[in-house]
Amino acid sequence: MLLAIDIGNTQTVIGLFSDRDSRVEEAPAAYERRSSRCEQGLLDHWRIATKAERTADEHALVVQEFLGFHGYSFDDEIDGIVISSVVPRALAAFREMVERYFGFRPVVLEPGVRTGMAVLTDNPREVGADRIANAVATIDVFGGPAVVIDFGTATTYDAVSARGELLGCAIAPGIDISLDALYQRADALRRIELAEPRNVIGRNTVDALQAGAVFGFAGQVDGITDRMCDEIGGSPTVIATGGLAPLIAPHTRCIEHLEPWLTLHGLRLVWEKNQ
Repeated sequence: MLLAIDIGNTQTVIGLFSDRDSRVEEAPAAYERRSSRCEQGLLDHWRIATKAERTADEHALVVQEFLGFHGYSFDDEIDGIVISSVVPRALAAFREMVERYFGFRPVVLEPGVRTGMAVLTDNPREVGADRIANAVATIDVFGGPAVVIDFGTATTYDAVSARGELLGCAIAPGIDISLDALYQRADALRRIELAEPRNVIGRNTVDALQAGAVFGFAGQVDGITDRMCDEIGGSPTVIATGGLAPLIAPHTRCIEHLEPWLTLHGLRLVWEKNQ
């Protein structure tokens, strides 16, 4: 079995893949499920907070607990691990964990690793590994051209050409950190649950903040995506992924597909290309 590990600035997502086709939960019915390949063989998945100070031993304990809780063997059943990371300290600890506890080297999505993806930015080395994984998965499932929106610590918009090239991106502050900045600068506003707003016209502070966050970012998505599609040309497919995608996507007009496991699928493809 294969472990795919995506280390983000805020959260780390771990997926367990097998060769057999095993499906996880479906996205909302409003989204077309053309992309079942993202879920083929995905036996289980876990999401933990990214903490750069965690040691290799602590990571091993967490992974062992996840696997053991679901009846999988830490020692005998994992024969491959692939990692993407935007947090260098956390990557170093995970790399050490794999080599020490599993006895082999992980495939790390970094310069020199085969991806099959041409990156046409000014400095390809500065492109986040998760963004490359998203683009690889997008070409495999949808083809190009496409726009991939990843709702993470930052909201990233990646442009993929019809020939399967990563052309570049737009990066905006993520929803959570935008709200954190608002709370820090506005003493009268308190933290709220980021949830589905009842109306766009809020009649209390909580409703007003929820409406501003959800509808405001939905408008941002449509605006940036429209401009990006004009630059790419043709009729790009628009895909959303990331933890907050299910909250924002239903309020946009441009997002066509909601793919929670796009990054993990891309990592799996990268692992296969490097065997």
